[in-house]
Amino acid sequence: MRQVVRGAAPHAQEVISYRMPALRAHGVLVYYAAFKGHIGLYPPVSGDARLLKAVAPYAGPKGNLRFPYDKPIPYDLIARITRLRARQDAAKALSP
Repeated sequence: MRQVVRGAAPHAQEVISYRMPALRAHGVLVYYAAFKGHIGLYPPVSGDARLLKAVAPYAGPKGNLRFPYDKPIPYDLIARITRLRARQDAAKALSP
């Protein structure tokens, strides 16, 4: 997971926030953590209808993503999410 998110946002700084590894640029791009039955990716995805449809099977009750260990981890999807979050973060940093 770390390798995938770092590859998708190489400019971001690795930090620990809320006791989870995270990537930060102007703000936090993504948090991720391993749990008993899944890997979690936070925050919820927004702003891209096609990506929202792709992540729907992994959405938890609050929209955060859960990738169960008993299924293949969709690393390409995780990279897409991270790139989207990086673009959103950059746009937010440029807005007044």
